[in-house]
Amino acid sequence: LNVADFYRGSVADVEEVRKLPALPKTETELKAMGHYLGAEPASIYLRERATETKVKSITLNDFQVVAFATHGLVWGDLKGLVEPALVLTPPDQGKEQDDGLLTSSEVDQLKLDADWVILSACNTAAGDKPGARGLSGLAQAFFYAGTRALLVSHWPVESDAATALTTAMFEAIRNDPSIGRSE
Repeated sequence: LNVADFYRGSVADVEEVRKLPALPKTETELKAMGHYLGAEPASIYLRERATETKVKSITLNDFQVVAFATHGLVWGDLKGLVEPALVLTPPDQGKEQDDGLLTSSEVDQLKLDADWVILSACNTAAGDKPGARGLSGLAQAFFYAGTRALLVSHWPVESDAATALTTAMFEAIRNDPSIGRSE
């Protein structure tokens, strides 16, 4: 897989995005988070429901917690990618509004009123360009969009470990509601 071939102009090559390895544990992870939070099953978007078009159309400011469990990309991971992005299910045909990559500039346009956004993906605390300070890419965009707290990573994350981390975190909070998120 040559990630340099992902972009054709300003729209990601959706066929190349589709070639990213599957993350089968993310379904378990998101459902477990939903269980701990008491979320309705319909509010968990998986596979064909987890698209850029869907994310941009949901009234996200109705949710106190918003979570993504997916691939996270940083500047330069793909040819033409000049900002961090979350990978979502790509459409049949890529277009500017939906090419399967939710970039930090697109996140910035979302309207959130979330107490907490969880980004269970690689490098979600990374800067928006080489040498940039941390929390300037996706993380900063989610703050601009209206979240008050984030759970992000500053390194590559293995799927089993990410699932174990987030589910253990929610279990700890359930067992002791007085602990803070950072704890």
